[in-house]
Amino acid sequence: MKIRIAIVDDHPLLIKGLLSMLQHHSDIEVLDSYHNSDELLKGLQQQVPDVLLMDIQMPGIMGDELAPLLRRQYPRIYLIALTHMEHEYYIKTMLQHGVLGYVLKSSKEIILLEAIRTVYKGEQYFDPMIRKQAVTLQKKAGQGPALTRREKEILELIAQDYSSNDIAEKLCVSKRTVDNHRLHLLLKLDVKGSGSLVKKAIDLGLIK
Repeated sequence: MKIRIAIVDDHPLLIKGLLSMLQHHSDIEVLDSYHNSDELLKGLQQQVPDVLLMDIQMPGIMGDELAPLLRRQYPRIYLIALTHMEHEYYIKTMLQHGVLGYVLKSSKEIILLEAIRTVYKGEQYFDPMIRKQAVTLQKKAGQGPALTRREKEILELIAQDYSSNDIAEKLCVSKRTVDNHRLHLLLKLDVKGSGSLVKKAIDLGLIK
């Protein structure tokens, strides 16, 4: 099944470049592209993508206002901020409004593709250039780091003393995927090992 993509950005040349890039990947289908939020909201009445690549600074409704609106009206759309904005205000605001991915326009093609495929699975993805900053901002939010559904599942199984192999078999994923999630959990909770991970997760109320 293809990942259905939509793009909203007020730069025609950027959209053209994205369309040219994405059309070469068999697992991705671009449904449509829009130049502002008004066009997007009209288009979504006709067809809804799985993943939306959205700029932050646009005419009409800005991305930080558009994101919460989309989360309310179209909760099944996974949002990726595709932007040149690296300031922590924008990262923090977009994360608070339910954006799962944050990618810089200066990044390479492989980064955007990884973001699309990761977010499509309901998991967070931060551009490597702002990843540490984003994780730090989540920690400062006061409710502990935000975990994806899959991360919570794996964390609970780690707490039950399942090995990576056991978790992979139980969730029907590869061991490499489990190990990547385990690494992300260690980074998000800023701990070194599984024992510390479980203890801190319990202290933060992430698991019982």
